[in-house]
Amino acid sequence: MPVHKITNSYVPPVRKEPEYHLLVDPNSGSHCNTTVLNPGTDDELHCTGYRWNAGKLFLYYTACFITLGILVLVMHWKPDWKLVLTQSPCKLEKANTVLLKDCYDRLHVSHVRKVPPEEGLPNEYLKPDCRENGYGSGAECDDSFLNKQDARVFRYFVHVNYRYYWNYSKQIFIPLWGLDDETRCIDLAENFRGYSAEEQNARLKIFGENSIEIEVPSRLRLLIDEVLNPFYIFQLLSTIYWFVDEYTSYASCIVVISAISLAISLYETRKQRVTLRDMVSSSNSTEVTVIRDTGESETISASLLVPGDVIVIPPIGCIMSCDAVLTAGNAIVSEGILTGESVPVTKIPISHHDNEEEVYHIDFHRRFTLFAGTHVIQTRYYEKTDVTAVVVRTGFSTLKGELVNAILFPKPMDFKFYQDAFKFVLVMASIAVCGMVYGIYAQIIDGQETEEVILRGIDIITIVVPPSLPAAMTVGTIYAQNRLKHAGLFCISPPRINVSGKLKLFCFDKTGTLTEEGLDLWGVVPVEGDRFQSVVTAPDVLPRGPLLASMASCHSLTKIDGELTGDPMDLKMFAATKWVLLEAGRDTSKFNLISPTIVKPVTKETYLEAMSPDEVPYEIGIVRQFHFSSSLQMMSVITRTLGSRHMDLYAKGAPEKLMSLCLDSSVPDDFHEVLERFTIQGFRVIALAHKKLKKLQWHQAQRAKRGELERELSFLGLLVMQNTLKPETTPVISELRKAVIRTVMLTGDNMHTAISVARDCGMVEPEHYVIMAVASPPEENKPASIHWEYAITPTAELSDSESSDTFVAEKEKLHNSYQEIVLEQVIAPCYHIAINGRSWTIIREHFPELIPKVVMKGTVFARMSPEQKVQVVEELQDLGYIVGMCGDGANDCGALKTAHAGISLSEAEASVASPFTSKVPNITCVPILMREGRCALVTSFGVFKYMALYSMIQFISVLILYAYNTNFGDMEFLYIDLVITTTVAVFMGYTKSYHKLVAKRPYGSLVGIPTLFSVISQIVVQAGAQIGVLLYLISRPGITRDPVPKGEFDPVTWESTAIFTVSSFQYIFLAALFSKGPPFRKPFYTNYLLLACLLLLGSFSLVVLIWPVEKISDFMELYRIPDEFMSFRWMMLCFVVGNFLISFIIEVFIIDSKLLKKIFRLCCKKRRPKNRYKVIEQELNALPDWPPVNEVTYAQSNDQDHTADDSIS
Repeated sequence: MPVHKITNSYVPPVRKEPEYHLLVDPNSGSHCNTTVLNPGTDDELHCTGYRWNAGKLFLYYTACFITLGILVLVMHWKPDWKLVLTQSPCKLEKANTVLLKDCYDRLHVSHVRKVPPEEGLPNEYLKPDCRENGYGSGAECDDSFLNKQDARVFRYFVHVNYRYYWNYSKQIFIPLWGLDDETRCIDLAENFRGYSAEEQNARLKIFGENSIEIEVPSRLRLLIDEVLNPFYIFQLLSTIYWFVDEYTSYASCIVVISAISLAISLYETRKQRVTLRDMVSSSNSTEVTVIRDTGESETISASLLVPGDVIVIPPIGCIMSCDAVLTAGNAIVSEGILTGESVPVTKIPISHHDNEEEVYHIDFHRRFTLFAGTHVIQTRYYEKTDVTAVVVRTGFSTLKGELVNAILFPKPMDFKFYQDAFKFVLVMASIAVCGMVYGIYAQIIDGQETEEVILRGIDIITIVVPPSLPAAMTVGTIYAQNRLKHAGLFCISPPRINVSGKLKLFCFDKTGTLTEEGLDLWGVVPVEGDRFQSVVTAPDVLPRGPLLASMASCHSLTKIDGELTGDPMDLKMFAATKWVLLEAGRDTSKFNLISPTIVKPVTKETYLEAMSPDEVPYEIGIVRQFHFSSSLQMMSVITRTLGSRHMDLYAKGAPEKLMSLCLDSSVPDDFHEVLERFTIQGFRVIALAHKKLKKLQWHQAQRAKRGELERELSFLGLLVMQNTLKPETTPVISELRKAVIRTVMLTGDNMHTAISVARDCGMVEPEHYVIMAVASPPEENKPASIHWEYAITPTAELSDSESSDTFVAEKEKLHNSYQEIVLEQVIAPCYHIAINGRSWTIIREHFPELIPKVVMKGTVFARMSPEQKVQVVEELQDLGYIVGMCGDGANDCGALKTAHAGISLSEAEASVASPFTSKVPNITCVPILMREGRCALVTSFGVFKYMALYSMIQFISVLILYAYNTNFGDMEFLYIDLVITTTVAVFMGYTKSYHKLVAKRPYGSLVGIPTLFSVISQIVVQAGAQIGVLLYLISRPGITRDPVPKGEFDPVTWESTAIFTVSSFQYIFLAALFSKGPPFRKPFYTNYLLLACLLLLGSFSLVVLIWPVEKISDFMELYRIPDEFMSFRWMMLCFVVGNFLISFIIEVFIIDSKLLKKIFRLCCKKRRPKNRYKVIEQELNALPDWPPVNEVTYAQSNDQDHTADDSIS
């Protein structure tokens, strides 16, 4: 379904019905035929209604008959034109077809479908006016379409696999949501009891089948669709012309080549469709058990599920076929196929929720949600109760469906190269028309027959716009894709390879991308008497007490097939205690016991105390778990120690969050100072807390609300984890920095930790400073503000040996390890901005004018939600950056899709939305992609220029020969078109990429001045050489030319042979000149296939010119130049050599010269940079006092900015 953006990552939003804009006719006051759907989102659609018009239909079919079906073919390419020609605009309520225009200005035509009403049709989805109180609130309406006299059918249309239905009360089409649309959590937990078979069938007609069907067209259908492509139509018409013109040899070769190309294309297209279908079909063919409204169970096909169905999750697990909310029991789920995380996660029921009015949102209630495509390993239940879940989304509306849709309907790529290529072809077509007019005129004057005039005119068009041009341009990309595949980098969107050649900025996730996935326990910092104690590097030696108990019990670990599994950090923490975890009973029934999970020490000294032989064993039972919540930034458990008369609550989470829930008397005074000193060293710090629950009983513990328990805690200490950089990270970042590729970090981790990692890997250079933008929301009588402050720069790291000293001594050492910042030494450009997700949201809302500056100087974006990562990438793109993104988890999926070139380091299904997937789990793939992208882009430029020159050279040759009533013979055309041009164009892309990245970037525009100057100057030079040879031929005494009868063509003439010989060399040496090497590709001579090809072709052309063989001359239809004219042959060779030298000087010494660039700048009078980010960079360089460090910037009030001094001690 269309995604509603969430602007606040820490407060779950209540989805409101979008304010749909229904346009009104100002004259009549009635509703118009156009409206805006999904306003303000990336899925915004302008919807216009149309209705069949009998008169238009008659005229349309008449025109199709008159044009012999040509109009049908055009309408196949432009269905929106057909809509306008056959239907008339009308009100949306009467439309049977809608024209949709998306935010990328693409047009789509969808037909409105109708479903007759059925008994049991779900009213709650058909009366959106009543949903303001939430589903199950008891509000009733009588204005749904079932109760209206004129509403007899359910009307909807499908756009990109999502349904939009007609709401009669709002008089508009709106998206058809499932239970993720304003359904309260408490309703999901208590109010759904299942549907009868009749109700389910009625809902099925509304929501459609629960399947993600990827249509695999038949081979015949694929063939027809491919053949009807404009490129193949043009090629087909050209081939027909060549057969009619008796150019059978070349036409036959093109038919064979096209057939092979078509067969390969059809095979690859069908193979990709089958692969995608097989990948998503695992959840389509399953059977599920549903609970009916009578309480009975029934097994049905998963395709029949609808939102609201109650399903039973089997004890042995299953593959989920829908998105469902767990309502009873727990489930251990592997979400690796979606998120890339190899660690199973535990899903808990939504039964006990703090806020009864809280609305279910799938992004903020993931811990309760089972997603389609994920593998439920096993379930656990209480007593004999089934593990049940309520279906909330089905089909393409599921998370898996959204990922598949991202592949089927990718975001259009706005790349200048492809836009310019189309413009260039249009220019060439215009030239062809002009040449055709001249050719027709010349032949009419010469008295040619009408049939011959038409054929020669068409011939010019096929010369100037070669049918092989699109295929030739993809050669470089195909070779690059194969090389990437061998390097372990797979691509599902080949055009993105060329885009990668223009990347100017690369974003990276931190954990698992720049750093190792796992965390190592560095030490524990206990608190006693509101003071931090010595760092303990071996937690198992801690005395028995709340701190050790919290490390042993406050986690979500479980055993699967006897193996302890869970979050890697929890595993490290628990392993450090050297305790054991016991779970009684079978895996699927562990909730039958009062204390399902027990943790206890394994050493005799801690397990039993010798002083009291009758003392009970020291065991802790985990009574209840409050799982980790990203919004709360913490988790907690209720435990009971064997022999104790009370229960305990242990909590762990983000230090700042846990501190706010603790008693002030238990928190050390230097909490922030100590925390900061660890985080800026790159450590990940987790806080631990405890609370005695003296009056809590078992049944109360199971029903207590989380918010009532997680307060007034006692602070226990800090858990210090170390996350090391991957060994490949720093060298790659260094390589990118040398190539002037800007690097940015987008992470969900702590800001100080992220800054430390940025310094360690080289994103922030040692001599540069980091300025933190800390924003605060508006308060009473105080506007929103931004506090700009320097991040402290560490110059030394803690060692393990230092951790054994007293903490007082450590604090002194840490204090001495920081560099004092002298403000006078700070140079304005040498700084980086760091910002967290909370501040980002505030600045976007209250300081939107600062966003471009923050993004321009931002290097570290910490505590960012997935949606905020997407926002940062989009802001960078708005500045004119070509942006790359590298990440390894589902939280990076949105940014990977949004970026111009996204690389997923995970092979999970979430990665299918990313253009590139790396099998190598580190960022070495980034420079490889950029090198291959640059190579492919330069190759595409070279091939395009070569094909353009090939067309223009042949165009000039033919126009010259037309003036002498002659032309090339079929074998001459075949030699040029097939042997030289096609072979050379294929081998030009075989040159491999250069071995290193350089600061220079390849050109990205085909209509840029350097490219145009190169093409135009080479056209002039080649035309000059041909005309020069012709003039020399005419002026040469003793050469007698047999007159060609009027109205006839003779291919065997002095003129045709001379022009053919010279042009043959031109095609050959231009291929070498356009195959440029360093700094983006390896030297030309390393492409052995192309080198050998050019040497063979050059040798053959030289033999034909200097030492012609009679049989070859006759076969090629060449005029045999007498031996007494040997000097003429050598003179032609001199023309060729001179032609080559001039072309070589232009292409090698002039095109890339700095002098030419200066001349271009002077001629163009370029005053401001083209890219917006360069303009902002210039503005920032002119503002040495921005950002105002040690000051506070307030939101605009009365059109003024206010800053205040706020010195940092």
